Amino acid sequence: MDRVFNKVRNLDAYPKINEDFYSRTLSGGVITLVASIAMFLLFCSELGLYLHTVTETKLVVDTSRGEKLHINFDITFPAVSCTLLSLDAMDISGEQHLDIRHDIIKKRIDSNGKVIEERKEGIGGPQIEKPLQRHGGRLEHNETYCGSCFGAEASDDECCNSCEEVREAYRRKGWGLTNPDLIDQCKREGFAQKIKDEEGEGCNIYGSLEVNKVAGNFHFVKSFHQSSIHIPDLLTFQEDSYNISHKINKLSFGDHYPGKKNPLDGVHWFQENPNGMYQYFLKVVPTIYTSIRGHTIQSNQFSVTEHYKSPEIGRRSLPGVFFFYDLSPIKVTFTETHISFLHFMTNVCAIVGGIFTVAGIVDSFVYHGHKALRKKMEIGKLG
Repeated sequence: MDRVFNKVRNLDAYPKINEDFYSRTLSGGVITLVASIAMFLLFCSELGLYLHTVTETKLVVDTSRGEKLHINFDITFPAVSCTLLSLDAMDISGEQHLDIRHDIIKKRIDSNGKVIEERKEGIGGPQIEKPLQRHGGRLEHNETYCGSCFGAEASDDECCNSCEEVREAYRRKGWGLTNPDLIDQCKREGFAQKIKDEEGEGCNIYGSLEVNKVAGNFHFVKSFHQSSIHIPDLLTFQEDSYNISHKINKLSFGDHYPGKKNPLDGVHWFQENPNGMYQYFLKVVPTIYTSIRGHTIQSNQFSVTEHYKSPEIGRRSLPGVFFFYDLSPIKVTFTETHISFLHFMTNVCAIVGGIFTVAGIVDSFVYHGHKALRKKMEIGKLG
């Protein structure tokens, strides 16, 4: 057993020197102090790098299918009333949604930007007790209501019990409804009066909508339309105030993740002349963000270009703000990581060993320099 211990003892790479032979110097103490401070600072720096997360970015082909695109928006129109402001969405697959009201909130604002009223729905008003019947008389007691379509009936038994149903009947006929005050249903619902009451007001519209993950567009237009087509028959109202000035308080695709930047947030565009169409062309890039704890966020980034289309002479077009978006085939993945513990320990050992080695070299150089200087001084005295 002693032979084994002796062999192990012979492998000692750190032979010990008797303390009686130690020689401590002032320069050695200073070098040790400086080396310790340098070692501590480098260790703190390495520890900070170990605790700090690093985001790795990768580009991959987007192979997802059948997903939805979630759009969040908050836009203020200082010169368009809430009653005349509508949101539409459509895509290249042919799916379209007009006058979207689900998950949409409108705030009426005055000329100073103060909120007057907040509401979820658009038009609506008080109804009189005896609305006009299809046969021309007024609704009598216990009589079933069947409103007139004012000549636009598709059949003898068709009824139009609301302003929207009258407008739909007119649309099928290809007629324009230019004066809602002449329509009993529209007058009862107070649509024309509501427009007049909101003259000079603005509107803040915010909310979210979910669309197919294909190229398409959504737009905010100053019109009142029905079903599947636009009906700009309210051009008689506020004809000279079709000002599409707007401020985009927020526009994003998908959920927020750390470091996400939306290039249109806070953008303000002011229009001096009435009418026109302002267009934003967006390139949406699918993005996946994975935190250091493994939590994954499905989101999107986007880039944007802008274009203003002035109204054409002799041709009337609906003014509005249009957002045309297209999907990138490339997906970006962000992954939070930090260096491994073994890498951290390797760097710490390198710091300790390197500082000790350099300090030892410096100490040896200073010690032998002082020793040689003392030897010369002693020889000079003897001489």
